[in-house]
Amino acid sequence: MASTDQGDAAARAKSSVQNKDEKTQKKNEKQKRQQIEHLQMVLDDLVSVNSLFTFAMFVGISIAGANPQTLQPRKECQASHQTKMVLLFDEVVSFVCFLLSSLVATALKMNLSTYLMSDPNNRKRSARDVNDGVRNLMIMLSMTGSILGCVYLTMSMANVVRVLLGNVTCGESDTLLATGTLIAVNVLALLIYVPSMMRAVHLSHAKLELN
Repeated sequence: MASTDQGDAAARAKSSVQNKDEKTQKKNEKQKRQQIEHLQMVLDDLVSVNSLFTFAMFVGISIAGANPQTLQPRKECQASHQTKMVLLFDEVVSFVCFLLSSLVATALKMNLSTYLMSDPNNRKRSARDVNDGVRNLMIMLSMTGSILGCVYLTMSMANVVRVLLGNVTCGESDTLLATGTLIAVNVLALLIYVPSMMRAVHLSHAKLELN
């Protein structure tokens, strides 16, 4: 009888430990899912910002391709053909940077979605398909592409002002005001956007451990 009671007590203790382990596992699973979804949301925001900047870039390409007439009457102050070539170059590089950033961010989102949809028993193998080093590289590529795209977009917009209003070296008030405002606002926006984006992505990814 005593042996039976001891066996029942051991079984109940074992069952209690198993239930506790299952609750802990479910809690960890829920927390990990929330972390992954938060990182996916941050990547969505990054892609959305890239799309907005890409629209602005196409505006610059349309201006460069239409061969617009300058508003500057003085011949020596009009932008040269080289300036228009540089404008087009900056727009193309900006587009490539935004495209790289968006594609890499989307690829990382797809990897995280695949991880969430996979069988919990096979997640170790799924996590090894793209390890932490590759994920870090993808995040760095995505952020760097977005930042460089913003820089080249700002340079191209400055050249748009030169094409339409004339060279800055001529000292025209309208050209100086437009160029100065453009550069000042974009630099301020980058100083706010870049640290905020890097902090959001870093914190979201730093807490994420796929295993």
